[in-house]
Formats: sequence, structure tokens, C-alpha cells
Amino acid sequence: MNRIACLAASACCLGLLFAGVPALGQSDPLTVWAVVTKVSKDRSHVTALVLDNGVTAESALIPADQILDNPVWRKLEICHALKMDAWKNADGYRIVGIRVLDAGMLPMALQGVAGDCLIKKALEFAPQVD
Repeated sequence: MNRIACLAASACCLGLLFAGVPALGQSDPLTVWAVVTKVSKDRSHVTALVLDNGVTAESALIPADQILDNPVWRKLEICHALKMDAWKNADGYRIVGIRVLDAGMLPMALQGVAGDCLIKKALEFAPQVD
């Protein structure tokens, strides 16, 4: 009985030890660029046009826990240009580092998208003048 309790305690300690460690064998995060297209109210899921290895596609951005408290993430809006460190998975990109950029600092493949987005956003808020 005492031996079983020791084994159970050891297994529990090992489980707690590895709970905070990233998956073994997981490579360094990718550096990707994005232009935000949709922001959910709780900011747990953001849709963006993402450039990864020369390919542009709309994808989900899922923040890691430390990113949720980041002021950059809390103030995120449509048309924001981002440079991120993230791992790609089936659901989208799991973000572990984020920086807001000027749209002119994006790769050329996203600069037009960011410019168009900003023009549309400006036209929505600007009064119509003849």
C-alpha cells in the first residue's frame, strides 16, 4: 500500500513538473506578419491576413496566456499591422510574442492589404464632403 502511494505521488509530481514546459521536440516559433481583419470582444480569437513563408492566407490568431495581458493585445484593432512569434497549429497561430508595426514596415505582400484596410476605415469615420 505504501509503495503504491509513493508511485502515485511521484507520477503526480512529474505531471506538475512538465505541465508548464512546452511540448518536447517543438521547434522555435515562426516569425510571421499579419494585418488584423476581425477582433472578437473577448480578444481570445482574432482573425488576420497572415504572411508565412511567402504565402498569404486568412487565419486565426490565438494568444498565449502571457499575451492576453499584453497592452498591445488589449488595444488591438482592425487594420493593425503585426509582427509575431508563433507556432502554427490546426486552429491557426498560437502567439508567444507580438509587436505592432507601421504598415510600411510590413513585407510588400501585406502593405497593399494594410493600406486598403486603413483607407476603408478612414472613409467609414470621415464625414462625406462634396
